[in-house]
Parts: sequence; structure tokens; C-alpha cells
Amino acid sequence: MESLVETYRILIENTDTTFFRFLHSEINWKNRLIAIMGARGVGKTTLLLQHIKRYNDLQNTLFVFADDLYFSEHRLYHTAAEFYKNGGKHFYIDEIHKYSDWSKEIKMMYDHFPDLQIIFTGSSVLELFKGSADLSRRAILYNMPGLSFREYLNMSLEKEFTSKTLNEIITNKVEISGISRPLPLFEQYLQYGYYPFFKEDEYEQRLRNVVNQTLENDIPIYANMNISTSKKLKQLLYIIAQSSPFKPNFTKIGEMIGVHRNQVNDFMFYLEKAGMIIQLRNHTGGIRELGKVEKVYLSNTNLINALAEGKPDKGNLRETFFLSQMNVKHNVTSSPSADFMIDDYIFEVGGKNKIQQQIKGVSNAYLVKDDIEFGYMNSIPLWTFGFNY
Repeated sequence: MESLVETYRILIENTDTTFFRFLHSEINWKNRLIAIMGARGVGKTTLLLQHIKRYNDLQNTLFVFADDLYFSEHRLYHTAAEFYKNGGKHFYIDEIHKYSDWSKEIKMMYDHFPDLQIIFTGSSVLELFKGSADLSRRAILYNMPGLSFREYLNMSLEKEFTSKTLNEIITNKVEISGISRPLPLFEQYLQYGYYPFFKEDEYEQRLRNVVNQTLENDIPIYANMNISTSKKLKQLLYIIAQSSPFKPNFTKIGEMIGVHRNQVNDFMFYLEKAGMIIQLRNHTGGIRELGKVEKVYLSNTNLINALAEGKPDKGNLRETFFLSQMNVKHNVTSSPSADFMIDDYIFEVGGKNKIQQQIKGVSNAYLVKDDIEFGYMNSIPLWTFGFNY
């Protein structure tokens, strides 16, 4: 136990609390059992450490990594029991997906230690409530995406810009005082601003490591894949990277990577859950993940720049940015008359010379234009949608 405490205290001492992700203020930290899920590299570990440093008593709090060598000889439950008996109040567990029987032991902690708060993070690929123990009636689940453009500005420039509602965005009420030229900063974000480690050296290599770890470890372990199958998963992602956005033909893709079309559908599901792609579905009464898949995108523009060979397609970058930002707070679907639909609003995404012809006569329709700084009437600057969260 002493080694766990030592590691935890060193981490806390070196944790910076000058910038908090948007999700921190949306979590009800009073709940007894909290699950924070998300793709690799989006900042889940930092979020926990920041909250501990700012709001918890370090003496009655413990933070552990689920894959710590300590747990090769000790059970997580027994560690929690010892901590609880010695006055522990808050038990934080990072990367719970790396620990076998995690759901069963979390349930036991929750049931046996009524005064112990348990907060854990895990890979977004996990089916959290389909483990060996049902946590659906106990855990409050939060999903953590990568940085929005707003968060990137706040983190890189030490600003405090606030998020905006969809109505505020489409009525051109996004203002960034002190920044006269947002477009150069926007271009930076598209290339290397989605993941919080953008301030570190070798960003693209770090991003490729995130991709490789997701494809070679996270998904194969969860889906019980062998090495040859996981290689096909990587083939599929690179096909998507070269082609997105594209309308998927599962039979054709299956022939390209040597698997049945049904297995391609499974692969798409895993990649989406892991935060590697977004599948844009058609409108089916607004119920997420039930519509037919119309297009497949990489999940963010940084992945496009890292994985697409040559110069990325500008139209692809624009649409991917819009979808990645708006998909966090809204159910974004395809539109029969334009690119996207959110509730009753229609959005056509393009460059500054995009004209009204495609949405002429369509109610609640907007042109989302890249390469413009300010909006007018139903023409909205693309970068302002980065203030959605």
C-alpha cells in the first residue's frame, strides 16, 4: 500500500491545475460511483488528479492505476477494504479496463463500503454495463471527448472563453475578445489541437502511438481478437483515412481486407466506440445509433493529418471538424438536402465562396463557411462551432 500512496502523492505534486476540461464542471462529484470513459489521450487521468488536488483531502484520498504492478499480487477490492478501514473516503481508479473482473469488484466495493466514493476511468471501447456485474443502477457515466477549439484556445493562450449554445452559434454571437485573427489559430487546432498533449514534443508521433495502442491493445483485448484479425482492423482504419468521408460498402470493404461484410460492421462499431471514427447516420426520429450509416469520418481532424497520405482534402477537414464538435452535445444526422441536420436545423459546410443555391427554399438552413472570420444572416463561420463545448 505504501508504494501506491507514494506514487499517488508524486503525481499530485506534479499536476497542473491552471486549466480544467469542460467535463469537470458537468460532473456531479457528490455521486458515490462515477465512471469517466473516453478514447486514449483525451485527458481522463489528468482530470482525476486535478480534482483531487483542488477539492479533496489528500489524507483520505487514494489514486491508483489499475495496471500497477502492485495488483499482480493484490486484489483491487482488498486494497479498497484496507484503505476504507483506515479512514479512506475517496478511491480513484485509472484505466479500469486493464484489470480483470473489474466490474465485479467495483460492485462489491460499492455494496460493502457505504461511505466510500469510487471514481474510475476506462477506455471508451468498453461496454461498461455489460461486464460480469451490472453497474447500470449504481454508476453515473460520463463520456470525455478531445479538446474543442474553445478549450484549445483556453489551454494554449490561457484564456477563459465560455461555451455557447447552438442558438448562440447560429445567430453569430460567438465573440473572442483579444483575438483579432482567429483563422490562423483555427488552422493550428485542425492540425494538432484535439488532444491535450499538443504542448508536448513529437505530437504526431504521440498521436500515432495512441492509434497503435488502441488498435493493437484496447480493441483486440475487448473483442478477443487474434493478431491477424487486429491487423485487418488497422487496414480498415487506413482505408477510412484515405477515403473519408465515404459511403460505406461493407461487401466491397470486406473483399479489400479479406473478411465477411458482417465482420466489417463489427470492426466499424469497435472503431467508433474507441474514438477513432464517427459514423454519420440518417434521421430516424433523433435516436442516436439507430439510423442507417450514410458516411464514415475519422473522429477528428488531427487523425486526418496524421493518417491521410499527402495533403488532406479541405472539404473533409471542414466536415470532420463540424461533426466532431457538434456530435458531443447534439445528435447530428445526415440531411437529404445538405451535409448535416441537428434537430430541425440544416447545415451545408463549405468554403468562403459557398453560395446559397443548395439550401435555397429550405427552412432553418445555414451555410457554414470556412475561411471567414465573421458571420452574417445565415452564413456562420466554421470556427465558431468549436465553441459548442
